[in-house]
Amino acid sequence: MRIKELQGMPGTVGGLALRVGQVGFAACAFSVMIRVKDFSTITAFCYLVASMVLQFVWSLTLALVDLSVLLKRTSLRNSVFLSLCVVGDWITATLTFAAACASSGIAVLIDRDLKACGNQCAKYETAAAMTFLTWLMVSPSFFFAFWLLATR
Repeated sequence: MRIKELQGMPGTVGGLALRVGQVGFAACAFSVMIRVKDFSTITAFCYLVASMVLQFVWSLTLALVDLSVLLKRTSLRNSVFLSLCVVGDWITATLTFAAACASSGIAVLIDRDLKACGNQCAKYETAAAMTFLTWLMVSPSFFFAFWLLATR
């Protein structure tokens, strides 16, 4: 059974919009976190930065592929490419969600339990929120690519 193209699938305008959102939220999370003094002393925040760099590079690459496909009016129905998208999105989504959860947990620990946050907690929380939003943008990309691959 062949399915028609749904917005959000690789090679569609919706898919490009999801990728641009991923790039934007990952860049925001990264830029907020690196402005925090001594973020590198906390492992969860280092992991968040590394995860956002990986997510940014992955999503930007696939956004450029989507843009190229849209401009050339071709199709992304290659099963090898779709498999790569599914595996890559699954890995980056898992890493992003783990980074968001770890950073949120540490931010709560520092702020509410240790009461040692000062004025940095808002930045920690903002970076964690941007990371969760990045994950929310990656998840549909993964599911649409997986669905497309599964229905081939």
